Amino acid sequence: MKFVTKRLGILILLATPSAGSLYAQQQEPAQPAITVTGAAMPAGPEVKGIISARNDEKIKVTAVDGTSTVLIVTDDTKIASGGGLFGSSRGKLTADGLLNGLPVTVKTLQGPNGLIASQITFRNNDLKTARMIRNGTAQQFDEQAAATAALRSRMGDIDKYNIKSTTNVYFDTGRAVISPSAKAELCATAAQAEATENALMLVVGYTDSVGSEEMNQALSEKRASSVINYLQQACRWKPYRMLTPTGMAESDPLASNDTPEGKAQNRRVSVNVLVSKSVDVGM
Repeated sequence: MKFVTKRLGILILLATPSAGSLYAQQQEPAQPAITVTGAAMPAGPEVKGIISARNDEKIKVTAVDGTSTVLIVTDDTKIASGGGLFGSSRGKLTADGLLNGLPVTVKTLQGPNGLIASQITFRNNDLKTARMIRNGTAQQFDEQAAATAALRSRMGDIDKYNIKSTTNVYFDTGRAVISPSAKAELCATAAQAEATENALMLVVGYTDSVGSEEMNQALSEKRASSVINYLQQACRWKPYRMLTPTGMAESDPLASNDTPEGKAQNRRVSVNVLVSKSVDVGM
């Protein structure tokens, strides 16, 4: 229905919407478009690290400094490797691409419920290694649990191994960040161990006596995790050649905790290269 009114010399036409149109406007307010690939979301930080956990559409990526970031994987997330795109079906990606232990680089968007992975990239060789761990080691274990149990059993039989070398990585008070010089030492250790047949690594974290027992236990574990992540990501050490890591807090100090110099020696991670006594002909 239209009304015409004349006021102050101005002709005004008023159109009244139908009842159905008015109801639709009230029930369907305009919604902003939210897409993974569109411009509606601001870009987030680039995340680099190893996939350390998965849960449905979420993955946790742990960086070399031990920090972790939870990312949301959607149907629009692109998964790429040295061989190209793998596709964008979430089920396929979970089965074929996003495996625990896989080093990845992730481009993100800042979504309403957290960081969203817009693109995940990795190397084909890293994917091969991650699949190897998941499906079993050279002993052809059927499940990852069996492979993990085998590695744990090695830890239990540690007295059957010879320590070929030990590299200590030192840390600042309360920190788990690896120094540039220590990074070079770690890769040199990995290269030397790679040349030794059947060599394994045992990584143990320690602290000085500053702080509570609970805090030092967590810190020693974080330091060990930082070293392991760097060995695997930067130095290309195979995860299945790594024994179960551990944190020992204040235990087994190298020096007295009564002096600053002694404390500095105790804030460390020990990287031990081991070879089974049964195959170590040099001992």
